[in-house]
Amino acid sequence: MSTPRYAIGVDLGTTHCALAWVDLEASDGDATRHGVLQVPQLTGSGQVEASTLLPSFLYLPHADELAPGDLDLPWPSPHDYAVGEMARARGATTPIRLVSSAKSWLCHAGADRRAAMLPSDAPPEVQRVSPLEASTRYLSHLRCAWDHTYPEAPFAQQDVTVTIPASFDPAARELTVEAAKAAGYQNLTLLEEPQAALYNWIQHSGGKWRRDVQPGDVILVIDVGGGTSDFSLIAVLEHEGTLELHRIAVGEHILLGGDNMDLTLAHLVARKLAAAGTTLDPWQMRALGYACRGAKESLLADDHGELAAQPIVVPSRGSKLIGGAIRTELTADEVRTTIVEGFFPDVPVSNRPASRVRGGLTQIGLPYAQDAGVTRHLAALLGRQVDATAELAGFVRANAPDATFLHPSAVLFNGGVFKSTLLAERTLGTLNGWLAAEGAAPARVLAGADLDLAVARGAAYYGYVRRGHGVRIRGGTARAYYVAIESAMPAIPGMEPPMQALCVAPFGMEEGAEAELASQQFGLVVGEPIQLRFFGSSVRRQDPLGTLLDYWQADELQELGEIRATLPPEGRRDGDVVQVRLRAVATDTGTLELTAVAIDGDGHWKIEFDVRTNG
Repeated sequence: MSTPRYAIGVDLGTTHCALAWVDLEASDGDATRHGVLQVPQLTGSGQVEASTLLPSFLYLPHADELAPGDLDLPWPSPHDYAVGEMARARGATTPIRLVSSAKSWLCHAGADRRAAMLPSDAPPEVQRVSPLEASTRYLSHLRCAWDHTYPEAPFAQQDVTVTIPASFDPAARELTVEAAKAAGYQNLTLLEEPQAALYNWIQHSGGKWRRDVQPGDVILVIDVGGGTSDFSLIAVLEHEGTLELHRIAVGEHILLGGDNMDLTLAHLVARKLAAAGTTLDPWQMRALGYACRGAKESLLADDHGELAAQPIVVPSRGSKLIGGAIRTELTADEVRTTIVEGFFPDVPVSNRPASRVRGGLTQIGLPYAQDAGVTRHLAALLGRQVDATAELAGFVRANAPDATFLHPSAVLFNGGVFKSTLLAERTLGTLNGWLAAEGAAPARVLAGADLDLAVARGAAYYGYVRRGHGVRIRGGTARAYYVAIESAMPAIPGMEPPMQALCVAPFGMEEGAEAELASQQFGLVVGEPIQLRFFGSSVRRQDPLGTLLDYWQADELQELGEIRATLPPEGRRDGDVVQVRLRAVATDTGTLELTAVAIDGDGHWKIEFDVRTNG
């Protein structure tokens, strides 16, 4: 393959996608030649316009809905769906044909993400697609847009980085790689979104970032987008006179973002309408959610208070309901009170997200966070990671001995939610209140990020950094990973055998690294499927490979899913037990791969992370 001319960064977002690039031949040191792709997309029937953002929406029209040519793009394309701006606009009035939040579904361990299930509430006559297929279509559109714009530099020959939430588990990471490869992405790497945002800040500074941070700093990246709240902590060290960045912790996977806010506002407006005698059906509620999104964005972006309200129009499906569209409004005071107090409460750092016992029967849907307070989730992360820098070699500043949480010294905001200065100021004010209560200096804001494009730009810059330029964020895997081992013991009525947890990949395992459990042997059945429970920990940093835990605290290990493997017999009989060792590899694409290696002979089998339904 020829040497790539461009490092391409792709932000596969919940609400929009973007593609940025760095010209590898025309860049040198801190000076990079870079840009953002203007993505051609349908904005209406037969209308194509280019924009830096590709809305992450897929519209599945009725066969008779559009005329021939209405879905034509500048490149050969399917003629039975639309992605981007036209999809978002059409879906606002016909929500049962709109696929949204595919990225959130992609990481839903309780669903079969390869099954045609979206739109989740569509009637039987509507075509459905899988979360994997929807993601593939967005990624494919970006590839085709690049090849149309830069035919002299084919996409397949460039270095490509696709971003994911830091909290994605191994199964979601593998699915993202699968979607990208199905879309024609060949030279592929994954990068965590908060790291991409920080890379963009470094690139944007033109080398001046070294003046804005110093050894001993802990940078908190707070990324609240359309579907997730994603937190990362990055420490600044000095090694042989050079600043180094080390990612020391990430938050748990939290489905909490702009989508939740839109839904909350929709219910607020629905209650207002109900009080006036108008009841909405489920179809109209979905349309109301899309209408509230636009109103919310306008009102929260109005830093000078010039807008008192925004109109809300809900389409009607016939004269039997209302006889026309339903019109109301959403006021600035309603939006600010609901969003600020509901999602960014000013709470003590000791507060933790509330949880409740789930009902025995629930609707099939996304596992949204039970507590909407972003600041409470942030407090939980900082509390869990109070000792994250304690044993970090070369780190010159540590928390005070009596600190109850890790003290950040700098904050980088990312995600469309923080286009609102009000929300950024509330979050920073709450954090600095926590720091003041423990006698710590206030955290400062690292400014200058483009909240819509920072992730894509940073991903492209990361491709440049991987070639030896600039500074690279170190850290390896953000969790230690464990496989459950059932203890051998005689059968005791009414008692299950105790479970142990075996560390198969230690915390901070660098990409490209390989670790084999040479001292432990396991028996796996060939010719039949086996299942293993799989756990992760963001706080057990010192467990070396092969550590076998007999017990752990409730919040130390989180179950991530199952590992499923079917070992082909390869000359053995079905049901034979093969003695194997386990080998873990942190791949260059950013995924974790487990392999069972036969002790006798040369057989080896990849152990797949289960991406099917757990039901």
